[in-house]
Amino acid sequence: MSTDVIAKLKEMAADPDRVWITGGLTYAGLLAETGRLANALLSLGLRKGDRLLLQVEKCEAVLSLYLACLRAGVVFLPVNPGYTVAETAHFLTDAEPALAVADPERVAGLAALNARVMALPELLALAEGQGADFADPAHGPDDLAAILYTSGTTGRSKGVMLSRENLASNAEALVGLWRFTGGDVLLHALPVFHTHGLFVATNCVLYSGASMIFHRAFQPAAVLEALPRATVMMGVPTFYTRLLSDPGLTGEVCAGVRLFISGSAPLSPATHAEWKERTGHAILERYGMTETNMITSNPYQGARKAGTVGMPLPGVEVRIAGPEGVLPPGEAGAIEVRGPNVFKGYWRLPEKTAEEFREGWFVTGDMGAFDGEGYLSILGRAKDLVITGGLNVYPAEVEAALDDLPGVAASAVIGVPHPDFGEAVVACVVGSVEEAAVREALRERLAGFKIPKRVLVLEELPRNAMGKVQKAELRRAHAGLFSGG
Repeated sequence: MSTDVIAKLKEMAADPDRVWITGGLTYAGLLAETGRLANALLSLGLRKGDRLLLQVEKCEAVLSLYLACLRAGVVFLPVNPGYTVAETAHFLTDAEPALAVADPERVAGLAALNARVMALPELLALAEGQGADFADPAHGPDDLAAILYTSGTTGRSKGVMLSRENLASNAEALVGLWRFTGGDVLLHALPVFHTHGLFVATNCVLYSGASMIFHRAFQPAAVLEALPRATVMMGVPTFYTRLLSDPGLTGEVCAGVRLFISGSAPLSPATHAEWKERTGHAILERYGMTETNMITSNPYQGARKAGTVGMPLPGVEVRIAGPEGVLPPGEAGAIEVRGPNVFKGYWRLPEKTAEEFREGWFVTGDMGAFDGEGYLSILGRAKDLVITGGLNVYPAEVEAALDDLPGVAASAVIGVPHPDFGEAVVACVVGSVEEAAVREALRERLAGFKIPKRVLVLEELPRNAMGKVQKAELRRAHAGLFSGG
């Protein structure tokens, strides 16, 4: 069993000078703040097992409230502040939180949904009047720590139940793998309603006793100004592409950083190569999901292979499965995962939970393949697989070829209904390119059946808050492209 998050917080808080957020709280101050917040939650009638929904813009208080909920045993349920009241209604109905905490301007809208709502400043004011000492109830590793809702691009969002052990085991594995120490300073510019910024970034800092430079949003100029004071940066691919477009990005600015990490969406080999050339650093790409926390990572020492997400984390098992069973390296199939990082199930959906597990392995819905050295490549979501004329086309392979072409800034490959082939491969690209030229250039790189029947040049690709391309939206928008022949 791993060391619980709160046990680790108390261990780090024993050093009164250890800094949590530069220019802000120490660990000792954080422990006191979480105690006051936990007491405030109890004064409001919340008890162990109750849910607390939080929908606020990114701020330092989100991390304190997350840890206060862990101390009290209240299940933390962060919601994207970009969601409308109508979108948030599903979470309120499904999770039935005992309390919703929101920015002041959201309170009236949520209250109209018959939710018990409190403005974040009001809760913080209530906590100020509470004592810092808090009698933490007993917690077990299987106790529910958080519910994170999936993005819901293919239907209703599902509540992913994460246990205390899910969070603790993943944090310990990542701290060891990525060599975090108390001397590290993480540049935190990620959202905190999502696994990446809330659990991966925050818990790596906490479990190593490191500190963080906390930015409330990603702004390239501010990140470049802060980089000389940081040793680690975590980001999504759009962070890196936007920084590469800024002339202020130099090797000198990055000289003190020992590790750049990318996740939440695929990092193109072209971005990987350009970053290495410009800064001297090879970005470390890893792979995870809301349901599993982190699954694989490229190594800290050793080859960081562009276009791969590395090898399974310590204690985590990954296999590639086909209809007839487990597949050998080099063969593509369904990615399945087993380990202490895998979630407890979907909130109030036991049948759906059972569907997603096979022989104790979680079926991720992603397709992938291991190479001969044990590095995993992600080939796309199973639902994104394009079957054209009876042949399988993995979007990631076509996207990699597209991204290598001059003038292509971003790409997404989808399958669109076709009267002859069943599905046709269609490429949606952003950049200064012409359709005929793109198709011709791909003929040197791909088999004929993989070449897109159409190349659509768009102003931008639809993405969610973590930078993932919303392919379901693209499929809906272009479903009639070949209607009539």
